[in-house]
Amino acid sequence: MNDYVIYLTPALGVLGLVVMAFKSAWVSKQDDGDETMKELARHIADGAMAFLKAEWKVLSIFVLLTMIFLTYSGTITSINGKEIHSSWVISIAFLIGAVFSATAGYIGMKVATKANVRTTQAARSSLKQALKVSFTGGTVMGLGVAGLAVLGLGGLFIIFLSMFAGLGVHQIKTTIEVLTGFSLGAESIALFSRVGGGIYTKAADVGADLVGKVEAGIPEDDVRNPATIADNVGDNVGDVAGMGADLFGSYVATILATMVLGQEIVVKDAFGNMSPILLPMVICGLGIVFSIIGTMFVRIHDDKSSVQNALNIGNWVSMILTVAASFFVVQWLLPDGPLTSRASTFTKIDVFYSIVVGTVVGAIMSVVTEYFTAMGKKPVLSIVQQSSTGHATNIIGGLAVGMKSTVIPILTLGSGIMASYYFAGLYGVAIAAAGMMATTAMQLAIDAFGPIADNAGGIAEMSKLPPEVRERTDNLDAVGNTTAATGKGFAIASAALTSLALFAAFVGMAGIDRIDIYKANVLAGLFVGGMIPFIFSALCIQAVGKAAMEMVEEVRRQFREIPGIMDHTGEPEYEKCVAISTNASIKQMLLPGAIALNVPVLIGFLFGPEVLGGLLAGVTVSGVLMGIFQSNAGGAWDNAKKSFEKGVMINGEMYYKGSEPHKASVTGDTVGDPFKDTSGPSMNILIKLMSIVSLVIAPFIAGIGK
Repeated sequence: MNDYVIYLTPALGVLGLVVMAFKSAWVSKQDDGDETMKELARHIADGAMAFLKAEWKVLSIFVLLTMIFLTYSGTITSINGKEIHSSWVISIAFLIGAVFSATAGYIGMKVATKANVRTTQAARSSLKQALKVSFTGGTVMGLGVAGLAVLGLGGLFIIFLSMFAGLGVHQIKTTIEVLTGFSLGAESIALFSRVGGGIYTKAADVGADLVGKVEAGIPEDDVRNPATIADNVGDNVGDVAGMGADLFGSYVATILATMVLGQEIVVKDAFGNMSPILLPMVICGLGIVFSIIGTMFVRIHDDKSSVQNALNIGNWVSMILTVAASFFVVQWLLPDGPLTSRASTFTKIDVFYSIVVGTVVGAIMSVVTEYFTAMGKKPVLSIVQQSSTGHATNIIGGLAVGMKSTVIPILTLGSGIMASYYFAGLYGVAIAAAGMMATTAMQLAIDAFGPIADNAGGIAEMSKLPPEVRERTDNLDAVGNTTAATGKGFAIASAALTSLALFAAFVGMAGIDRIDIYKANVLAGLFVGGMIPFIFSALCIQAVGKAAMEMVEEVRRQFREIPGIMDHTGEPEYEKCVAISTNASIKQMLLPGAIALNVPVLIGFLFGPEVLGGLLAGVTVSGVLMGIFQSNAGGAWDNAKKSFEKGVMINGEMYYKGSEPHKASVTGDTVGDPFKDTSGPSMNILIKLMSIVSLVIAPFIAGIGK
């Protein structure tokens, strides 16, 4: 059995993909409604596919150029007398990582464009069936992402071990260094997918809201709104495909960071002396199994049941089972006696305690995020109340909620880092992140069902289905807003822990033992790093603003020039709005992506690893804060707007859709859109990608700046 444990991880990845295929087939078999619904779903699916093809065309050039650079770097065996343990094969690992990341996004988008119309049809019968269809669609994406990640990492690890068997003592080191290419490919595509998809969806959403809801006074997803198809397409390319690629990259980076630090631990075990390296892969592989079990607990009895509670139960079941199984896996894999990593000495039970810490941190982050963004909770109600005095006070309220929401997560993260380090040093921090990310399949399933429900509501509105159908889809959508925000909080927490582990790995590979902020150049690097999330966010928000302005002008033009739109006798030109979002997102995603990829390279080769370390520290701290603030503010604004759709009481008076406070909440939601769906969720990719780029170049910049 011990000889075959290395094959367990890819086998569990295959299991996840097999279950995914069965669930995808089940979704496809569900009733997709009448001809009008089918036609609308086709428009959305075609628009989403057109965007992905355009995005892939641009990204293929980037992948090719990066492969050339990595192939060349892999041929360098030493710099300044220092041996470099890499290989040109790193370019192949990069390509596979990029392809798998794009595939993860495609799987999510494909099933979402099938599940949306089927959820609408299911909502005609009951909330129970609508939840079943939408959540199963989300589960397909979750299992696809986790299955591909575990299969890719585990499979490539086996292949590279065999390939580099002749290197003797350098076999493991070279294998893991080449594997960093896989993570680099995954995170690179994730960044462009998240930013590009985020710009697309929010440009359409803002354009549709400002002209449709505010100016024309028609419902959000009214078929008369020329931007409504682009808005629904955006839900799929941004909130589904972009998110899938995002968490695929996070998953891979977390496991890799733990493997990099695991190789530093010298052990004598029954697993080829690789147990600290194998441990994160096995735990994450088992996390897929327990995520599958957790999905079985997501069910409701009738329309009055709480969807949020059902999702929470499924999530808690998967997390508890994973933690329980981790105890036995740690006992089985790791040897008895002390383990040493750098200056830390610990035992295998300490490693388990670190996994528990990571899980607790993830759980607290989810609970806190839910509190700050959920309907009916104090933070969202405070924004609702402030909407009564106008647009400005709504904005002030949302900004305050977002800023306040950083306090508990940061204290939790800080405590988690200290506790996991106390138990097992830097390896403990990394394995804590791996423990947190183990149930990614479940987290993504919960996250992805929201955009599917949102699309379902749009199709219900455009198809003029009875009000009770829209009520059921709105119920799912409101919960989806909260779960989406929760998922982003979870992702940023894992990114913080992973980035710290990658940072530690970078320090080791770059041949430095400390980062001295008393040095002027290192302190300068720290400040520059702290600035990068701000300029990155600014570029993303600016891109949304520019594209939205173009969208607003186009929608106004169509209302003005195409007679009969408002009385349903004229046909809006949906394809022109789709083209605006597509072109803007492809064009505007390049500069933020270039910053993330090129800044570490420039700083590293010009100023050396210590200054680059300062830069990474600044990026991580600033990026985590910006990510939490923007995601939670946007989520709170969104659910404040949603609150008016059910009716809210302000100062003893009831207010509904169309009221002045509701219009103020629409403005807040519009401001929050790029916060929560473009720049905010991109922060976690930004900090991990810059860390991974730094890790890849670390051997080549060792000694610079001394």
